[in-house]
Amino acid sequence: MNLHKRHCGFMPQSHNRNFLHKLICLILLFLGLTLQCFAADVMPSFVSLSNTNTLGLYQTGDTVVLRKTPEDNAEIIKVIRVCGNEIEPSNSKFEDVFVVYNTSKNLALMAVTDETEDWVELIYNNKTGARGWMKKDDPYKFSTWVNFYNTYAKKYGLYLLNGTPESVKNMHGSTEDDSKVISTINRPQKIKLNIIRGNWMLVSVMDADRTPKTGYIRWRSEDGIKYLFPAIK
Repeated sequence: MNLHKRHCGFMPQSHNRNFLHKLICLILLFLGLTLQCFAADVMPSFVSLSNTNTLGLYQTGDTVVLRKTPEDNAEIIKVIRVCGNEIEPSNSKFEDVFVVYNTSKNLALMAVTDETEDWVELIYNNKTGARGWMKKDDPYKFSTWVNFYNTYAKKYGLYLLNGTPESVKNMHGSTEDDSKVISTINRPQKIKLNIIRGNWMLVSVMDADRTPKTGYIRWRSEDGIKYLFPAIK
């Protein structure tokens, strides 16, 4: 009877258990690798009331050496190394160091608080605001906020950050707080950047009801608080 079962394609119980064990292990390994692939990517999700007075963003490389002052012989206060989804020191977190970190786009962007001809002051802890000076390896890696938005928001569109005041969703006829409100953003499916004028931007919006709207909205407060961000993907 046992021989007959084996010839008919039946597995002994021990083989069956081993097969199921291997299958479960493979599934868990696959899930673990998949989670790792997405774990490091960082994008802002909430309106931040801290570190608002920044100049823009700087694209960093694999190693970030930060000094106390913008001088070659100044004390090194922090060294950060990244490789894919790994970061050192091991107690560092990608979301604390970077404003944007996207492995598929090769983006590793840190906030800039000051700059000279050869140096940039970077925030290396977004929670505490701790900062240090890094020598520029390429002057074109620094992007002001307006240039950053013009580059990435025009390509990918925009999204509203969680915690954005309802008044920001009002679309105006001009770049004045007391100008006429011509429409309101409700449940946006797509927000397209047309132009930036100071702290205002002219946007075209497609809401969930598929009604197209165009008007001016505040993307940034006078204090530098940002309410929208490029939907890099």
